[in-house]
Amino acid sequence: MNLKSMLLGAAFLTVLAAPGYAATGDDIPVLQSLQHEWAKANYGLKDDEREAALKALVPKAEAAVSQFPQSAPLLAWRGIIMSTYAGAKGGLGALDLAKSALKSLEAARKIDEKAIGGGIDTSIGALYYRVPGWPLGFGDDDKAADYLAKGVALNPDGIDENYFYGDYLAEQGENEKAKTYLEKALSAAPRPGREDADAGRRAEINAVLKKIAD
Repeated sequence: MNLKSMLLGAAFLTVLAAPGYAATGDDIPVLQSLQHEWAKANYGLKDDEREAALKALVPKAEAAVSQFPQSAPLLAWRGIIMSTYAGAKGGLGALDLAKSALKSLEAARKIDEKAIGGGIDTSIGALYYRVPGWPLGFGDDDKAADYLAKGVALNPDGIDENYFYGDYLAEQGENEKAKTYLEKALSAAPRPGREDADAGRRAEINAVLKKIAD
């Protein structure tokens, strides 16, 4: 199984449309721009066009972090964008991107674990269960479960936190437990300004629900 099949849909982490950033600061317009460009690329495009758009978004995320190096939300979103691009790119060549994504997310977590709700822990957890394990990659189901649970604890009603935990449980064959989290994700309140990401995420949730029902 290649990295693409493990990461695809990590949508970040289809590793993640993280919760909206509620604080105020000069980094907010930059963050919002990255979020909307990510949603447009990840959910609005397919195949080579999607990969190219995500690739083009990586240097923009890098520039944003260079401008605001202590912004936990921007560091987190750099990781999310890198992880999503890794999923679109696929193959062993994407593993370095996944490693860089993890480092960026871990840097964000050190500054403020709660910066984007439970999105940082959830994104890290998604990487751990979607990247191949040793000897090819750093994937680890136990670490994934730990981080995904932390994400839900930080944002119990979040669409992303419940989606990724549910998706992980479905991959582990725990379909009934997965259904509980996936249905909770579907009932999550809309996120103002994140309508594009919400629509894409709901489509992913319904796809997993359909898969475990078949």
